[in-house]
Amino acid sequence: MALAHLSAPSRLCFSASRLSLKHRLGAASKGPAWVPSDGRITNFISHARLCSALHASNVETMPAQYAALADVAPPALKKRVVSGVQPTGAIHLGNYLGAIRTWVSLQDLYNTLFFIVDLHAITLQHEPEELTNSTKSTAAMYLACGIDPEKASIFVQSHVAAHAELTWLLSCVTPIGWLNKMIQFKEKSRKAGDENVGSGLLTYPVLMASDILLYQCDLVPVGEDQRQHLELARDIAERFNNLYGGRKWKKLGGRGGRIFKVPEAMIPPAAARVMSLTDGTAKMSKSAPSDQSRINMLDNPDTILMKIKRCKTDSVNGMEFDNPERPECNNLLSVYQVVTSKTKQEVAEECKDLSWGQFKPLLTDAVISHLKPIQVRYAEITADPVYIDRILANGEDKAREIADVTLANAYQAMGFLPRQRPVV
Repeated sequence: MALAHLSAPSRLCFSASRLSLKHRLGAASKGPAWVPSDGRITNFISHARLCSALHASNVETMPAQYAALADVAPPALKKRVVSGVQPTGAIHLGNYLGAIRTWVSLQDLYNTLFFIVDLHAITLQHEPEELTNSTKSTAAMYLACGIDPEKASIFVQSHVAAHAELTWLLSCVTPIGWLNKMIQFKEKSRKAGDENVGSGLLTYPVLMASDILLYQCDLVPVGEDQRQHLELARDIAERFNNLYGGRKWKKLGGRGGRIFKVPEAMIPPAAARVMSLTDGTAKMSKSAPSDQSRINMLDNPDTILMKIKRCKTDSVNGMEFDNPERPECNNLLSVYQVVTSKTKQEVAEECKDLSWGQFKPLLTDAVISHLKPIQVRYAEITADPVYIDRILANGEDKAREIADVTLANAYQAMGFLPRQRPVV
């Protein structure tokens, strides 16, 4: 699926203005959606053109004239994007090129929330001390890669209790049959042994739905392996809205209408999906048993040199993209293209006559050069743990402002008695 297309400018005006009103007034906003006056209409239309350009290609190839429009759309009127990475193991090149690097571009175009999904990390057996350290190091890596806390909210999932609370509410309206169809549950439970798997692995997609729906987001950057989970989140949102929204909610004192926005998928371009160094048909993964299969963001130059030197290749002369018979060649050329910021055509021309022995040193130097400033910045950030704590606390506060309103609406729509604090 290509990047999801946005609505027409007129519809964007309506939805974005409603989002802005909710953002400014929170729970106090019970009136109808409003449309801004003349001057700000231009900003809506400009943002629609900008987003259309983004979705027609991708962030990397967006025309300069549209990139310039990113600054004219007021932040409160931009669409919202949420995403996160599990703090399990070291962040690797696949996480960076497939997700975090894309986020850096998105933070200028959208209202963004990027969190460390530590609640997801405990669905399989884990080491508590490692989870603590990994959570903080993941936050530091977000910052080192270029996520700007002035533009994006960075926080830890478990620090916002609404994630867990909403998960329970959503799980009560999610048919068990929907969860049994999830491919990842079948694969992971088979690997771990069905008898030893916790129920959290089965309900993992409901927690993911909670992560998304809490923030009334418009777009969710996901890989193909998570697309099924996003479709489930959409189904859950629609089911919940049908069961408890509209007039039913209004009778309970709510504003009526839908409780949750139904989000769209934002699938990254194929070049952003980094495959294993030992198998060009498998995604680069933290859980792969061999560290040789991935390049970690903090690998030193000698380690990167060794891993690329030993990575799986083939016996064909010359380098080429998009040959299904040569998945390793396509993968490594794609990595080289991204880390050098060259076009696909430029790389194809440069490397078409190279042997593996000639190409691997080029790739090694390019990866080392690309990662070096990130590694330097990471060392600076981790030297000041109070700075990381402050960023996470600020991000948590911003996230709570949105999440708490959504959770309160869900409780109200389901008929829960609100807390009352009588004055004595």
